Amino acid sequence: MITRDAVVGATGRMGQLASRLIEASDEFELHASLDSKAPLSDMLGADIVMDVTVPGVSQGVVDFAVANGLNVLVGTSGWSSERIASLERSITDKLAVGVVIIPNFSVGSVLATSFAALAAPFFESMEIIEAHHASKVDSPSGTATRTAELMQEARAALGPVIAPHADQRARGQQVSSIPIHSLRMQGVVAKQDVIFGGTGETLTIVHETLSPTSYEAGIMLGLRAARTARGVTVGLDKLINLGS
Repeated sequence: MITRDAVVGATGRMGQLASRLIEASDEFELHASLDSKAPLSDMLGADIVMDVTVPGVSQGVVDFAVANGLNVLVGTSGWSSERIASLERSITDKLAVGVVIIPNFSVGSVLATSFAALAAPFFESMEIIEAHHASKVDSPSGTATRTAELMQEARAALGPVIAPHADQRARGQQVSSIPIHSLRMQGVVAKQDVIFGGTGETLTIVHETLSPTSYEAGIMLGLRAARTARGVTVGLDKLINLGS
């Protein structure tokens, strides 16, 4: 059975990539391509919606889709834990609706985030440096935010990390008590360094995206998951087997 997809944000980098993958697939077909000027009602008639817009638009897209009984795959950054919790509360009585939120479609990136969460309880000092292309409008990135949240969750019993002089602007923005430093530069696709400091040693976990093709497998996993999703699912890690 072919699944009809509406892509919102279809003229952006990720929207164009997703549209090409959908059109080349024998599982999906492109029902509608919405740019910034298209009415959200254009998505009606689709089976699922893929949102790859910008943070200021994404929530309105999801709210409209959910209100009309459409499942959504969200590939837009900016969905903090607070926004996700609010979304979960809003659809508790809509059991036939599902939203899948993927901060990063790269399998390598989700593995690096998992490694960072695994390491977090063993260190007291840690910071994140993330870099993206110059046209990315939000910072810190959704991937860095998700990484920091999972790191703090993994070491919740230990309390906040050591982040001296956090009141100084050059020390980055703290997410879950972890400083994040954002770079927006030409020539960069995406890169994240998670740096841990311990007694007499440091550990750095690095992931770098060299080409948007690294997102293709994750996009297809997300689209397949969105077809049958119920409630809210966050992270590509929920869709792949990371073992124990």
